[in-house]
Amino acid sequence: MSFPLLTATAALPAIGAIATAAVPAARRTAAKWLALLFSLATLVLAGIALARFEPGGARYQLTESHAWIKDFGVRYELGVDGIGVALMALTALLVPFVILAGWHDADPLETKSSRWRPTQGFFALILMVEAMVILSFEATDVFLFYILFEAMLIPMYFLIGGFGDRAHTGSDENAAAQRSYAAVKFLLYNLVGGLIMLAAVIGLYVVAGTFSLSEIAEARANGSLSMATSTERWLFLGFFFAFAVKAPLWPLHTWLPNAMGEATSPVAVLITAVVDKVGTFAMLRFCLQLFPEASKWATPVIVVLALISIVYGALLAVGQRDIKRLIAYASISHFGFIVLGIFAMTSQGQSGATLYMVNHGISTAALMLVAGFLITRRGSRLIADYGGVQKVAPVLAGTFLIGGLATLSLPGLAPFVSEFLVLVGTFSAYPAAGIVATTGIVLAALYVLVLYQRTMTGPVKAEVRGMADLKVRELAVVLPLIALLLFLGVYPKPLTEIVNPAVQHTMSDVQKKDPQPEVEAAK
Repeated sequence: MSFPLLTATAALPAIGAIATAAVPAARRTAAKWLALLFSLATLVLAGIALARFEPGGARYQLTESHAWIKDFGVRYELGVDGIGVALMALTALLVPFVILAGWHDADPLETKSSRWRPTQGFFALILMVEAMVILSFEATDVFLFYILFEAMLIPMYFLIGGFGDRAHTGSDENAAAQRSYAAVKFLLYNLVGGLIMLAAVIGLYVVAGTFSLSEIAEARANGSLSMATSTERWLFLGFFFAFAVKAPLWPLHTWLPNAMGEATSPVAVLITAVVDKVGTFAMLRFCLQLFPEASKWATPVIVVLALISIVYGALLAVGQRDIKRLIAYASISHFGFIVLGIFAMTSQGQSGATLYMVNHGISTAALMLVAGFLITRRGSRLIADYGGVQKVAPVLAGTFLIGGLATLSLPGLAPFVSEFLVLVGTFSAYPAAGIVATTGIVLAALYVLVLYQRTMTGPVKAEVRGMADLKVRELAVVLPLIALLLFLGVYPKPLTEIVNPAVQHTMSDVQKKDPQPEVEAAK
């Protein structure tokens, strides 16, 4: 039997979570290093999986299949296509930076709320989230995916509610209440979506007699599986609703600003750069593959919802006074671009959406983590409490600027390529939607540059005059992310070669071809 590489990649952080949680309470530093070691080892395994993946090979590779619950036809089936392996690698890449950035976020405080900061628990929960997210990108059994989709909510709930941002303007009691509200809202929104999805998963089994993606695809190909139009549409809506909550897509997005605002900055990165990608990934893997006709039927409405997310998220980002909530609303706008690219049903749009998932993860991690370093120094999330930072901490200001420019998709940085492809793919299928979507670019430039101007330029405020610049640990977090943004911005080919074949499979699932440009005949 060949080595189960995909299982090992997901099992290693789970083992690391157990080992980290078991470290004695007095040895907090040892727990941190152990968690970092396991995350780096996971990154190595993910790199091996990425290296072994053959873009021109079978659709799902490195596959594993074992009987699990035989009476219900549930199997432990894993496999990755180009999209799954890219997002798995992204997750494994970001978690070590999350751990490094949050090195002191769970250290005990001399406050009433200090009991909610067990260091070992904080890093163990991060590793557990990593394990579940990686396995969700690998799962090719619908029931297995559903279990992971729901289970990852539990460690995220405790990360948001138990380890909140220390830069809170109110009392300890008020901060705890805000954290609790954000965590419960996150959990309830996603649980409701998950319960609706569960009904759809059961309905799919009744219709198909299996949870296996490969068996369903084979049954469709040989004509032994057919769904009534109304049945397929209802099942699609059940799946899509859950994924739209996770994504987050307007109007199911309202949990995100609260969760990102109240969580520590590394946990906020875990939410928007890692966990939320499961929603958009699942739209490609499950909605389009399992319900192709229903996906085409729902496309006009979903395109409108994506456009509202783009413009609405950007407009609210412009008006924010809180740095972290501004980044949260910017992410809502960016997820609108991702969903728009997926449902434009063009190869450029879907390639751009997949690249956007990866590039948004890197750029948002860079911006949010630098913002977290800034907030930790000043002790405030309010934009108005800053000014002139670039004069006292030029490296911090410079990295903050690069992260912001990546967020607004400046040419030469990675997000530009993905946003350009999404717009090209959308214009070719829905010109009016493409025009509306471009307003998100203009608004992104506004909220990013205004944020930088108000925090980094102008007179040096007394409260920031003694602010320290980035330290070695913080530079070790930020510089590799910036290097990746630059590399993928000027040379995205390694990534496009991996994802494009998977996009072509998805286009084949929905039986769509790219619109041909109309060329006026020569007179």
